[in-house]
Amino acid sequence: MCGIAGFLDPRREGSSQDIDRNIAAMSAVLSHRGPDGQGTWVDYNAGLALGHRRLSIVDLSPGGRQPVKSRCGRYVLISNGEIYNFRSLRDELEDAGCVFRGHSDTEVMLEAISKWGLAKAIDKFDGMFAFGLWDRRNRSLHLGRDRIGEKPLYYGWSGGVFLFGSELKALRRHPSFSAEVDRDAVALFLRYAYVPAPFSIYRGIRKVMPGSIVTLAADRRSLEVSQSVYWSLKNTAERGLAEPFEGEPQAA
Repeated sequence: MCGIAGFLDPRREGSSQDIDRNIAAMSAVLSHRGPDGQGTWVDYNAGLALGHRRLSIVDLSPGGRQPVKSRCGRYVLISNGEIYNFRSLRDELEDAGCVFRGHSDTEVMLEAISKWGLAKAIDKFDGMFAFGLWDRRNRSLHLGRDRIGEKPLYYGWSGGVFLFGSELKALRRHPSFSAEVDRDAVALFLRYAYVPAPFSIYRGIRKVMPGSIVTLAADRRSLEVSQSVYWSLKNTAERGLAEPFEGEPQAA
C-alpha cells in the first residue's frame, strides 16, 4: 500500500514555496500508507504538483522511488498498488528496445504507457492500482483505477483548484479545500450505511470509478473533466455468457 496525492491550480496562484509546502502537507498526511519514503514532483509553469508516500514492496532500492519520469521525458507517474504481470510486460518492452533504470512495477507501467499509449497499456495491466499520470506534452492529467476498485482515489474541484488523493484527508490539507458536506451523500449514507461511488461525503468531490480513467485537459480553457471506461464487469459477464468456455475445467 502506498499513498498518492496531487493538485492542479490553473490560476497558478501562490509562490513556488506555496506549491512545495502544499504538496508536502498533502503527502505527509498519507505517511501511514507509505512509511518507507516520500517524493514530490512539481511543474510550476502548469501549477501542477504530484506527491507520493512509499511502501517498499517490489523494488526496495532507490530506483523504486516515485514520482518517476519516463525516459522520453513526456510522462510523470505516481501510483499505488501492484502490477502482478509486470515481469512479463517488462520482457515484452525490453524485446521492443526499452531500457530500464530500476526493477519496479511502476517503471514498467510508465514505460508501457510511453510505448503503447495509456489506453492500450492499461488494458495489459493485471493488478490492483490507482495512479496519477501527467502528460507534459499534451498538458493533461489522467487518474486511473483498477478494474474492481481495490485501490481508492478521490478527485474534484475546490476553490478553483483540482485536487486528488488516495484519501480525503489529503485533499483537506490543501488550503483551497472547502469541507462542505454533500447532503445527498448523507442521505445515501443513512440509507446504505456507507457512501456509494462515485459520491464522497464532501460536495464536489468524487471517487474515480473502478475500471475508469478520469482526464483533465489543462490546455483547454474550459478545464473540463472527462471520464472513460476501459473495463466493465457487466460487459465482461455478458461476453462470457455469449461466448462460454468450452474446454476442460483444468484448462480454464
